Amino acid sequence: MISIRATFRRKFIAGIMVSVPVLVSVLVVVWIFKTMDSFLGPVYDDLFGRHIYGLGFISAVLVIFMLGMVSTNVVGKKAIQAMEKSLMGVPILKSVYSPIKSVMDAFSNSSSFKKFVIVEYPRAGAYSFGFLTKEHTVKRHGDGSVQNLSAVYIPTNNLYLGEIVLFSEKEIFYTDIPVEEGVKIVLSGGIAMPEVMRETRDASPKAIG
Repeated sequence: MISIRATFRRKFIAGIMVSVPVLVSVLVVVWIFKTMDSFLGPVYDDLFGRHIYGLGFISAVLVIFMLGMVSTNVVGKKAIQAMEKSLMGVPILKSVYSPIKSVMDAFSNSSSFKKFVIVEYPRAGAYSFGFLTKEHTVKRHGDGSVQNLSAVYIPTNNLYLGEIVLFSEKEIFYTDIPVEEGVKIVLSGGIAMPEVMRETRDASPKAIG
């Protein structure tokens, strides 16, 4: 009975950890569309003299699409940059907007992630998937020696939340898997992981798996 309870508790907690981020994301999207629908709905009610279900929702979709169109042209980018500059000038908004935008930029720009890698983390003998983001050179204050470190983003919660950990070159296993495929592996909880992964930096790649 103790084993059954422990298993149930563990699986239940795992289910919560997976479902909560998904539910929050869905609720945020629903809230956005409901808000826009409640704002645009009365306008159409006055215009057509009756309520047309779904018209506000369709308009919300079109508005978001148009924002996407505007943000991809020169004039729109400048307008958005000006708006962002204004937001960054407000301390409270800056502390919220800046990290969120950084994360969204990273996932919208595939070049932000250079390689899909495997690292020994969070403890010896345990391995985690990660994305190489940047390489750094660290100069020690005492003897002036130089050490090269690589920043690896390790997802901990449905990809969009994670930790930045610095590793030396020899501590990173560079896989032959493209970043896009690596994202799919992480989002699938490892289900999309191939049976064999190969290291790409050696002249004669070695297989793992």
